[in-house]
Amino acid sequence: MAEISYPFNADNADGGTSIVSQTQWQAMAAGWVSDFIDYRLTTAGESMPFTATVVNGRDVQISAGRAWVGGFYYQNTSTKTITIPTNSGGYARKDLIVIRADLSKSAVSLALRQGTAAASPKEPTPTRNRGGVWEMPLYCIDVPAANGALVVNRRAPFTMGTPVAVPWNAPDSAALLPRNSFLIDVDTNTSGGQTEGFVGTDGYVITQHLGRSQTYTPGLINSGSMSASLRTGRWRYIAPNMVWFQATINNTTTKNVEASGSNWRVGLELPVISSGKGIQVIHGYLANPDKKFSMPNMVSITATTHPKSTTLYLSIPNFKTPTEGLDGLRGFPAKSTLSISGVYEANKFNE
Repeated sequence: MAEISYPFNADNADGGTSIVSQTQWQAMAAGWVSDFIDYRLTTAGESMPFTATVVNGRDVQISAGRAWVGGFYYQNTSTKTITIPTNSGGYARKDLIVIRADLSKSAVSLALRQGTAAASPKEPTPTRNRGGVWEMPLYCIDVPAANGALVVNRRAPFTMGTPVAVPWNAPDSAALLPRNSFLIDVDTNTSGGQTEGFVGTDGYVITQHLGRSQTYTPGLINSGSMSASLRTGRWRYIAPNMVWFQATINNTTTKNVEASGSNWRVGLELPVISSGKGIQVIHGYLANPDKKFSMPNMVSITATTHPKSTTLYLSIPNFKTPTEGLDGLRGFPAKSTLSISGVYEANKFNE
């Protein structure tokens, strides 16, 4: 029959069948779920299923647990022992304890894949053949030369909190989710942009903005005033607690905007408070075609954050005496454009 479909209430002339074979089941189920230990990691330092303990020098005891492997569900209800073969030679070996679905036996069970001793031993590759043997790695066992002490390293994948979407107010919703969960703020109320967030050990943090960059108007630090229309900026989270931003101060007027009072340098505001763990450095340039302030027509800008604030201070090379190093930027010359962009660590964890 050219067309087969399943499972339905009864067999029919159109190719529908009510009973599926284990191979057909695997073909379906492998598309629903990947291999994983059926246990959600939601807390730090938790006691996990399939915990391995070395006893009597060569035996690895595996505690109870549940898992999906190759489209089949497996449960170990008591401790099972896997004996690791000796290794009296001069080279180490790496073995693999796996959960193996073997369709020839119509069963899933714990098994050992023995590696090859070598100067630089490698872990065996799990077998993954639909309709035959399908293995999920559980532990790598380092087997030293001369029958040295075994070292057990976990390899099994686990599940985590199911990703969810919320219309807005993601931080409030995140507080009620299990630890180690992702959530998407789809920004239905168009406030703050669409974001992906993560609830982890350190609490809730935006991992990245989705869609367009956010806009902001950079404020001036230690400076005279300038129209907001001449100050533009964009920013976005590009990783947890990491911000990309771009700011432009475009003084199109014929008046220099100088540092206020006794201040010796000016600055501008970042979109998000910077980390308190230290000063971060960002670079930009100042286009000064009319050479105002007795400055060159193109000036390199070195910008430094002020920890736990949105302040970004601006400095320039001493163009008269290069050996003097950096001087503070004294203002924004008439007809000049300052452009600056970069990546910095924010302070969402209040460090």
